[in-house]
Amino acid sequence: MDFELTEEQQLAVDSWRGVLERDIRPIINQYLDGAIPKEVTHQLLRLGAQYGMCCAEVGEADGGLGLDMLTSGLISEELSRVSPDLAGTGFLTQGVALKLARGGSPELKARYLSGLLSGELIGSSAVSEPDMGSHVRGLKTRAVRDGDNYRISGEKMWTSNITVADLALVLARTDEDEFTIFLLDREDHGYESREIDKLGLAGWSMGQLVLDDLVVPAANAVGGIGGGLRLTMNGFERSRCFVSTLALGIAQAALDDSIAYARERASFGKPIGSHQLIQGLIAEMATELDAARLLVYRGLKLLNREEPSPIETSMCKYFATEAATRITSKAIQVHGAFGISKEFPVERHFRNARMLTIPDGTTQINQLIIGRNLLGLSAFD
Repeated sequence: MDFELTEEQQLAVDSWRGVLERDIRPIINQYLDGAIPKEVTHQLLRLGAQYGMCCAEVGEADGGLGLDMLTSGLISEELSRVSPDLAGTGFLTQGVALKLARGGSPELKARYLSGLLSGELIGSSAVSEPDMGSHVRGLKTRAVRDGDNYRISGEKMWTSNITVADLALVLARTDEDEFTIFLLDREDHGYESREIDKLGLAGWSMGQLVLDDLVVPAANAVGGIGGGLRLTMNGFERSRCFVSTLALGIAQAALDDSIAYARERASFGKPIGSHQLIQGLIAEMATELDAARLLVYRGLKLLNREEPSPIETSMCKYFATEAATRITSKAIQVHGAFGISKEFPVERHFRNARMLTIPDGTTQINQLIIGRNLLGLSAFD
């Protein structure tokens, strides 16, 4: 595989980097460790829309940019260096747009798709439940047919974007072994959501969704009645790669901060960067980051082929997120006592990186996926 960026990709990254530093960083710096207000989130998504945030992968026929997966990943990685919270919000919104483009009716696409692509609407995807874990088929949320409508009851947990989302795609059981995705509009249908306080990524909404006999038209099914599980499972490989791009951006920010600090901070009459042990830490961080980046880029390239790549996408998610955790931990070590102070950014980088080993398949789940595909033996029940 050739991982050299094309001239077009390099131009896209350079242009996007300029926008991030000029327009987005000054705003996002006000919300580095707290919730980004909904109106500010919309403002930032609109700023990034023309550069591919929320719309890079969606085809031009549906109003997107139709970019390849690697270019979309580069956009996400670069944004994550500045704000992994905003990058997460954008990639989830784009994921909703992709599901809608692939499985939505003409009416649903006409009403919602352009808003998702432009940043005027924020999307959320509700799959996980309190007792479900990684067992998607074990979900308990049910949708019962009632004429032209469905009545949905259940509880979703760990749902990204949910407290700021304008619409949510909710996976529900419509029969014993039948699963359907329904589009819920916050204004039309109303639903109760609650934010969950968490270790890191405080600016990226994550919460609980409660559905109590919520009435939704059958026409709001995305992917058709019974098509929800296929549409959901097809999105997991993309999600693993894009969570990995968040890890790359966080790790790069931690490395950049550590290099700058090691050049400026002096001890024993010289910059600490001239001490052998500090140089060893920096070398380890840079090498792990490059190794993670190559795995993630390979995963993104394989996604372009639209062929199943469970081993490669699980490898990139498992390795990149764990590597980011190690890199950000070493960044704290480089900073010494200042590394544990909230006056410096590296403790936040560590908390943000540690968050990413959990969603879209924990490290251990991804190891089981790799092992199952290599051995032909399943560790799952």
